[in-house]
Amino acid sequence: MRPAAERLAQLLGHFLPGPLPVRVRAWDGSQTGPSNAPLVTLRSPDALRRLLWQPGELGLAEAYVTGDLDVEGDLAHALSHAGRHSRDRPATRPGPAGMAAAAALAVGLGVAGPPPRRPDGRARLTGSLHSTSRDRAAISHHYDLSNDFYALLLDESMAYSCAYWTRPDDPDYTLADAQRDKLDLICRKLALRAGDRLLDVGCGWGSLTIHAARHYETRVTAVTLSRAQHDFVTRRAAREHVTDLVDVQLRHWQHIDGGGYDAAAAIEMGEHVGDAEYPAFATRLHDALRPEGRLLIQQMSRGARAPGGGTFIETYIAPDMHMRPVGRTVDLLETAGLEVRSTESLREHYATTIDAWRATLEHRWNDVEDLVGETTGRVWRLYLAGASLAFAEHRMGVDQILAVRPTREGKSAMPATPARWYTPVSPS
Repeated sequence: MRPAAERLAQLLGHFLPGPLPVRVRAWDGSQTGPSNAPLVTLRSPDALRRLLWQPGELGLAEAYVTGDLDVEGDLAHALSHAGRHSRDRPATRPGPAGMAAAAALAVGLGVAGPPPRRPDGRARLTGSLHSTSRDRAAISHHYDLSNDFYALLLDESMAYSCAYWTRPDDPDYTLADAQRDKLDLICRKLALRAGDRLLDVGCGWGSLTIHAARHYETRVTAVTLSRAQHDFVTRRAAREHVTDLVDVQLRHWQHIDGGGYDAAAAIEMGEHVGDAEYPAFATRLHDALRPEGRLLIQQMSRGARAPGGGTFIETYIAPDMHMRPVGRTVDLLETAGLEVRSTESLREHYATTIDAWRATLEHRWNDVEDLVGETTGRVWRLYLAGASLAFAEHRMGVDQILAVRPTREGKSAMPATPARWYTPVSPS
């Protein structure tokens, strides 16, 4: 019988024009494909059976997270290489004769058969899209995985968002430094002072909340839908001796009470709001601010011609997430009555941030497996590799959008230049 790799190349040749985008090692040890391409190992016919039952991104992803398919070397490099090939030479569908030949090859390779068992970890959401209960379940699926897991992956600030790398070429400059610089930049853009009231919507594990309270003596109302995060930030505020400045609330953004805040922030939370709901979200933030109050939104975006997250992220990582081009978000904020004064792209900063998380994941892989298991670990390995590429290759972006609620007379109290945002000035 011919080696499996040889028959596999013939099968794939019916769908992929030109040479294979990767080198493939089949389950019998035989290999095919360009010698200088990334090496992909198919451990069993189940890898192809998954694609048969679920063609495209999700089938490939599930083959990887189950271990039916593996990649030698850097996963992001292999994804980038294969992605370029697929964009340059899109897959084709053969005619009836080609499909019959492909089917015969698939049967001979043992690919035909019932669908393999799907891996654990898929989001299971019910109810109306972006209802309070469904949003709570979506947030819980992603953020309640394990506080210990996120503590392992992130730096000590527990900031799960794009950092701001002011000294990327300094070998002594760490992820923790870059996250601190990001938090300081946000606080300076918001012009926080002692006694100010800050609304932190989607507060995560409290990185901005605690930073603003400790270093700017700001009174912070921190809002989250995650019970695990609520309890974590409450304990953290007590540990950091800022309980008198921090009020942690377990509630949906739609149920935020009161107004008169000097500043508000939503750091990578707006992606979870939903497209149809975003105008109401923008209005809620506008109404929470006093006149001349400032809003800082840090939010992921997609390119005008790029899909954004994709089916794998929607299924395993962040269900119901929605991204749009940054200009559309600016329009929605201004329609709500806010005046956008600055947008700053942090796209390259996010690739660097995610690569730091990837390095930690690999360095502490045994701890990851102990905490969440191999399958979930492989989900996150694939997620982080793909996310790093999406930002590096301009398929996704992330931006800081600074807006203000003007007075009726149009006053904003904004500085003439943004110099103080980037060159901290000591208080006089």
